Amino acid sequence: MALDITELYNVSSGVVRDAAKAAPTTRIEDYKENGFDAMLHTAIDNLNTTNNYLSKAEDEEIKWALGETENTHDLTIALQKASTALQYTVAIRDKLLEAYKELIQMQV
Repeated sequence: MALDITELYNVSSGVVRDAAKAAPTTRIEDYKENGFDAMLHTAIDNLNTTNNYLSKAEDEEIKWALGETENTHDLTIALQKASTALQYTVAIRDKLLEAYKELIQMQV
């Protein structure tokens, strides 16, 4: 008995869709055309987005802790968005540090 999984291709949570929108994919070719300046601005935009998600999650936690809201759904979504954005930011930082260490070790 085989299951048809093609219906599952369109299933995704709002958190995944929002994270995909928040972290636009950028190719290396784009950086070649726009240079270091564009790459730096993209990194700063990603940091600002991550900070926004973290502050929204903190606001939701405060509202819930003070009893201003009983909606744990919004709290859970805000926390997951913040977690995903932070994981993405840390992964980028790790790759940048790895590339920097590799550059430092090069013989000129």
